[in-house]
Amino acid sequence: MAIIDVIKFDGMLNGADWLIYRYPGNSFVFGSQLIVNEGQVAVFVKGGQALDYFTAGTYTLSTANIPLLQGIINLPFGGKTPFTAEVYFINKTSKLDMNWGTIDPIQLIDPKYHIKLRIRAFGQFGMKVDDYRVFLTELIGSMNPLEMINYNKMLSYFKGVLVMKAKSLIAKGIIENKVSALEISASIDEISKFCKDEISSEFNRFGLKVVNFYIQSINFPDEDFEEINIILKDKASFDIIGDQRYITKRSFDTMEAAAGNENGMAGTFAGAGLGLGVGLNMSNSAMGIASHLNASQNTEKGILCSNCNKMNLGDVKFCGDCGTRISLPKVNCHDCGEENSPDSKFCTNCGASMIKSLICTNCQVENEPNTKFCRECGNRIGGL
Repeated sequence: MAIIDVIKFDGMLNGADWLIYRYPGNSFVFGSQLIVNEGQVAVFVKGGQALDYFTAGTYTLSTANIPLLQGIINLPFGGKTPFTAEVYFINKTSKLDMNWGTIDPIQLIDPKYHIKLRIRAFGQFGMKVDDYRVFLTELIGSMNPLEMINYNKMLSYFKGVLVMKAKSLIAKGIIENKVSALEISASIDEISKFCKDEISSEFNRFGLKVVNFYIQSINFPDEDFEEINIILKDKASFDIIGDQRYITKRSFDTMEAAAGNENGMAGTFAGAGLGLGVGLNMSNSAMGIASHLNASQNTEKGILCSNCNKMNLGDVKFCGDCGTRISLPKVNCHDCGEENSPDSKFCTNCGASMIKSLICTNCQVENEPNTKFCRECGNRIGGL
């Protein structure tokens, strides 16, 4: 076995990136010269254990500068005593342009608009070797003789855990900070920093340091964005023309769509009693017949604010105009007259059922409790 007098590594001949290089020889003597170039660290390994390491410079091997190795092989002092060990050269420079990206979408509910989003993300990150002994100890078993490991191969080791962590952290950052789809671009820097801090701890276990972590884009399909556009368009219409006019306009839109159905007028109105019934009722209200709405303060289409008399659409808790908390009117028990909350199924005083048969406001036909649509004309009569 040839004794090596000079130990050095000048990088790959083709200039390719490299991270770890295992020196081909393993027979040395005290007095051999070790040359470590700038940006490199040389580490002596014996029995799978990373021992003494050397930064940039020229060294003559002796018992004085490899004390850990000397303690294991117990060589005599002085002379050109031969010994065997492995030498690994590690690239100290940072690699800052490594790409990552999600293949499968991150599915979550938009915290503001409450629609399902399918988010994808991609970006870059950088890393470098921080703890040489830990790094080599974790990887020595997977390296073959004469093998060189580059950054791309290193990325293949960590890509799975990196993407999994990134997906989980992006979703967590969006949900916990209530970032809506339209606000994601403005929050990318904050989400990137949050991901970097969490991912760093995973890489530190292997002696690696995450130098940077950037999210270049968080995006979602056009159809998801279209759903948000519809919500915003409806909200803009409501704000511009007012609540009652907006309700009337939507009811006429329903009637117009029903009239254009290819099955004909008769079939359409028979199958779309909801659109016809609501359209007629709301248009009557727009013409001034609103006494029923004012008396009950609560219809299928909205809830009247007791403070400013603004009609609020949907299941709201506060008035959209003055901010007053919306309170639903009490409902009297049919048997004992006790006041109950409007969603009560049984009277809190006598236990009688609060749900009686439902009378259709359009055709006056009696329907069973919990019925949502009239069995005769199709008009909506039940819950929201």
